[in-house]
Amino acid sequence: MVLKIKRHGNQVIMLSLQQRLALQQKLSPQQIQYQKLLQLNTLALEQRIKTELELNPILEESLEDDVSLEQLDENPEEGDDTTKADDDEETYNSKDDEFDLEDFMNEAEIDYEFERINRSNDEEKVHPIAPQRKSLRDNLIDQLHMLDLGEDQMILGENIIGSLDRDGYFKADLEKLLNEVNMFEGTKLSITDAEKILGLIQTFEPVGIASRSLQECLLVQIKNSSFDPYYSYLAEKILAEHWENFVNKRYDNIQKVMDLSKETLRTSLDIIQKLNPKPGEGNIDSEEMNQVTPDFIIDKVEDNYIVTLNDRSVPSVTISKTYLEMIDTNKRKRKISEREKETHKFLREKFESAKWFIASLQQRRHTLMKIMRSILEKQYNFFESGPKFLRPMIYKDIADEIGMDISTISRVVNGKYVQSPQGIHELKYFFSEGLSTDSGDEISNKHIKELIKEICDNEPKNNPYSDDKIASILQEKGIHIARRTVAKYREQLMIPVARLRKQL
Repeated sequence: MVLKIKRHGNQVIMLSLQQRLALQQKLSPQQIQYQKLLQLNTLALEQRIKTELELNPILEESLEDDVSLEQLDENPEEGDDTTKADDDEETYNSKDDEFDLEDFMNEAEIDYEFERINRSNDEEKVHPIAPQRKSLRDNLIDQLHMLDLGEDQMILGENIIGSLDRDGYFKADLEKLLNEVNMFEGTKLSITDAEKILGLIQTFEPVGIASRSLQECLLVQIKNSSFDPYYSYLAEKILAEHWENFVNKRYDNIQKVMDLSKETLRTSLDIIQKLNPKPGEGNIDSEEMNQVTPDFIIDKVEDNYIVTLNDRSVPSVTISKTYLEMIDTNKRKRKISEREKETHKFLREKFESAKWFIASLQQRRHTLMKIMRSILEKQYNFFESGPKFLRPMIYKDIADEIGMDISTISRVVNGKYVQSPQGIHELKYFFSEGLSTDSGDEISNKHIKELIKEICDNEPKNNPYSDDKIASILQEKGIHIARRTVAKYREQLMIPVARLRKQL
């Protein structure tokens, strides 16, 4: 209700009285915590639990002699001498306490220990210390420090390595970087010195790192390779003198200009094909490059598929018995000092936080397993027979099936992976739009991509199919698809145009 008034001199005049009804939806802190945990993958969850263990003394890693809260659900007689305190202490009234330990003791549905799925009773609860890992950038710095260089050269080398992009290329302006290093670091190096240092770094492992272009990257690798000297010489000449013809696959021109036989040219090109165009492996700062830790594991046992949550590296957490006893001791006292009261209040808050954290972990696991099992059920043919049998599916299909919100499905699916007999796939992989075939069946666009890839793999290498030809082949299979859609899917599959797929 809103009351609008206006003052006129000494008089107050009421202008209007309005009543408003508004519906607001607010999430509790516990719900927010659950949603944040829900979107974490296994590695992030492991770190999140370790952080919580450091912040909350009530929580501890689960050991063999875990505490049972029911053990504390016994109240001593109020007249017991052991509960009496000195007369000069303040009388403590548990009724004034907004937190009641018994409220949590009596919540039988909360399991206060976060156990791992499929852990046997006799399994040793040991968490080995992970070996220290270094990023590729750190390894390059280590290789630089192994060289006999002056301090100025070392500083410039570190700045060059620090300027590499995610694929390991040096795309910065070397002269500009040199001027900045000379100005701010007090070095006195020439552009010739900078070129020599850059050349040294390019020979580090992986060879070709810090190259300024793909052509330079391949040339560095050829010069530092152990291939046959004659064919290496020809491959280097192709890259250095006939680059445009090479990238556009004008092999006839190269063969004619260099006066080579088809067999000799083919062998030289094979050497180039074995080189690494991206020495940085896609992420030069990654500690575990190209490695994915699956969040789920699906195994086929006889005729059944078993889904497990891959959380063996995640610490098991439980409530600390020591701190629970402290809470219970303070609660039983008739009198309690100010210091004890502050301690009790702190422990109460941490206990409530620990209780909700463990409950959120339990709910997270339940939700993840429920969604993964639903995906397995709907995409059973994929797990049984492969990508060609992937069916169209959207988030709403799973949400309706298990009675959850679409946003919950999105949080679970995002950034999580499953390992199955068909390989490792991101959960997003199983969701796609579809189209109808002549037979009336619905097929996934990922199925169409698989067909396009299959067509390109089996096409004549000396005369690859155009996008129009691929669309015609698909139409013969009853899949009506436009040429531009074929081109879009082909680009998403990282398959070049027909001209660039041509081989000798």
